[in-house]
Amino acid sequence: MSTSVSPRIISLLPSASEILDCLGLTPFVVGRSHECDYPAEIQTRPICTAARLNSLKPSGDIDRDVQQLLQSALGIYEVQFDVLKNLKPTHIVTQDQCDVCAVTLGDVKKAVEAIADADIKIISLQPNTLAEVYADINQVADEFGLDSQAVLDGLQQRVSHCRQQTNELKPAQRPKVAAIEWIDPLMGGGNWLPELIELAGGENILGHQGQHSPYVNWDDLRDADPDMVVVMPCGFDLARTRQEMLADLAQHPQWRQLRAVKNDHLYICDGNAYFNRPGPRLVDSLEILAEIMHPEIFERQYPEQAWTKLPLVQ
Repeated sequence: MSTSVSPRIISLLPSASEILDCLGLTPFVVGRSHECDYPAEIQTRPICTAARLNSLKPSGDIDRDVQQLLQSALGIYEVQFDVLKNLKPTHIVTQDQCDVCAVTLGDVKKAVEAIADADIKIISLQPNTLAEVYADINQVADEFGLDSQAVLDGLQQRVSHCRQQTNELKPAQRPKVAAIEWIDPLMGGGNWLPELIELAGGENILGHQGQHSPYVNWDDLRDADPDMVVVMPCGFDLARTRQEMLADLAQHPQWRQLRAVKNDHLYICDGNAYFNRPGPRLVDSLEILAEIMHPEIFERQYPEQAWTKLPLVQ
């Protein structure tokens, strides 16, 4: 590290904590967001943010609360000014990608202005594609005088392996995949997810690469009639996703009309740990998709806590 003074870093989103960790910077992280939980060591750091909504509610209620907060211009999360000030950070890593995912860049700037006696560098990440995640890793490394090439080479080699294994698949061998990022209301997978699906040997049918996740109505999903449905709600682990899906299967008979569900190709994933975090574990997410879509090519390496099949409940 080029600086002569050890940095004091606050990470205000989970993917930033994972980027800092892959670069060996976790020992310099002095504070975190309330959602930062990986690596495990990060959970010992003071929490610098709080949510203005109850994340334990059903997904439909959470969506309504989110919309109300966004309309009120309050923001979904708030910065704990006193904690931030007491930690005396030299750097804050935040994001300007999604107002629903973490504190906004505007709120972070206001917090820094409120403790203006300190000289704090704000590092803002804005990834929408896999290439932009690589760029974010490089940006963070550059800020601290580190070389990110070894980290990026390792991630890109794993991506290249998946691409090489699926390049020769014929169109008929590429399943039509519906990635679901929210259950009630339905949202398709956007940003990096369409890219991951294509790399893993599938045909993405919801959302567009580099664009935010779209709302999806039931008629459109039924008309698309995917070969596979992969559900990875934002912020939900596998147990929570299973709970929400079982309730939604009972509530919406439309699920049973889908070819994917009839043919036992409905899968649930730990979206919180993998798919929803634009950091190094997006490559894990790619490998999970490859295991799901092409078990004849990719031997399973991820545990059942990462993903599992959800049989149709009669």
